[in-house]
Amino acid sequence: MPRSLLAKRLRHLPVMTVLGREVRIARGPRVRLLGLARLDREEAGSGLLIPRCSSVHTLGMRFPLDLYFLGGSGEVLAIRRGVPARRLAFCGRARAVVEVPAEQGGEILAAVS
Repeated sequence: MPRSLLAKRLRHLPVMTVLGREVRIARGPRVRLLGLARLDREEAGSGLLIPRCSSVHTLGMRFPLDLYFLGGSGEVLAIRRGVPARRLAFCGRARAVVEVPAEQGGEILAAVS
């Protein structure tokens, strides 16, 4: 994705490959709290990894999310597909969550199935 389309608050974040996809890593309380909220789909990029996290909210989301809850070794513990705005998703054993725009999550799902 061209860097210019990516939301300004995500541009400076480090990138990591998770589940075969390059995603930004949420560092700092503001990015962790906001996640991909209040962004257009194009500004969200390919997704966001939120470390040390077992629950996410979709308050302020402009598009549905596919959520991948990861265990301590990076294994997928739970998947929530097409989560709409104004919801809360939780997986008690999760150590991280990957937020992906819903239409893009299909390729990850195929990789982990």
